[in-house]
Amino acid sequence: MANSNVSIFDELSIDHVEFYVQDTAVAAAQFVDSYGFEIYGASEPAASAEVIRSVALGKNQIRLVLTMAQGADHPAAAYVEQHGDGVANIALTTSNATEAFTEAVRRGAAVVAEPVERDGITMASIRGFGDVIHTFVQRPASSGARTLPGFSAVPETGARFDSGLGEIDHFAVCLEAGQLTPTVEFYEKILDFQMIFEERIVVGSQAMDSKVVQSRSGSVTLTLIEPDTSLEPGQIDKFLKNHDGAGVQHIAFTADNIVESVGLLKSLGVSFLSTPDAYYRLLSVDLTKHSVSELQELDVLVDEDHDGQLFQIFTASVHPYGTFFMEVIERLGARTFGSGNIKALYEAVERQRVEAEAEK
Repeated sequence: MANSNVSIFDELSIDHVEFYVQDTAVAAAQFVDSYGFEIYGASEPAASAEVIRSVALGKNQIRLVLTMAQGADHPAAAYVEQHGDGVANIALTTSNATEAFTEAVRRGAAVVAEPVERDGITMASIRGFGDVIHTFVQRPASSGARTLPGFSAVPETGARFDSGLGEIDHFAVCLEAGQLTPTVEFYEKILDFQMIFEERIVVGSQAMDSKVVQSRSGSVTLTLIEPDTSLEPGQIDKFLKNHDGAGVQHIAFTADNIVESVGLLKSLGVSFLSTPDAYYRLLSVDLTKHSVSELQELDVLVDEDHDGQLFQIFTASVHPYGTFFMEVIERLGARTFGSGNIKALYEAVERQRVEAEAEK
């Protein structure tokens, strides 16, 4: 007898992440020069175009596609005009794109693109959150993970340097107030995701609520966040205003050794958020890797849960609207998302403020 619990969504994983951008060359240079990514594919430009519409680039298990509009009717045109550069498509690998699409639509997903096969690869898309869609991608066994329809391979030149980044750990998604529960229910109902974590974070007179949903395979994780609008506006409110709606606030890349990776990225000009010295004076974690001095020198944060520790740091946003940024994270067993760092940072900043006032 067939197992009724088996689902077409059981083995979903991240295929690639597509950004809509103003200029592919500029956007690609940031990932290549700052994060050690390698361009491995490019779409064929239209006969009348002088620039390549899309480029594919990656590092280890991270695969990104950067797409710019070539005409006002292309969806990237409206997206970039409203949001600026940003994540437009979190594509999901599946064994049967048509079946996944059909089942998702049967369960209530909004149709974006019907299944189409091209170059042996079948793709179909549904609406996700905000202006972000999900494309199901089905490849034949003979096709590599970097193969995309309509893309030509670019001669491999090798990455300029090894940043130590490995894969996408999670996406942080900002939602309008009141949309957290419906969005969780959408992923549970449509794609069989499971909610694995929830919390309320209070930072001074601000507050936000967060729920984390994850695919059954554990390969796709979304940290969903909404602001508490009954309190003072905070960073989530700022994102929603500047981004003009819900969207991906940041992508977290894993690192095998965060001290080595962040040290290298800083030397190459990547700017990270600074951490007050008081944060490290108040640190009470018994570190299993790295020293307090190493973490303090690089502004790396540390947190722990019942399963272990994690180290993380956030880049300063270089987005014109100040909306999108990156995270680098190293997990040593920990399965949560560093919420303790938000609280600890706030307490450290507040303590520094009080100490400064006392010295006056």
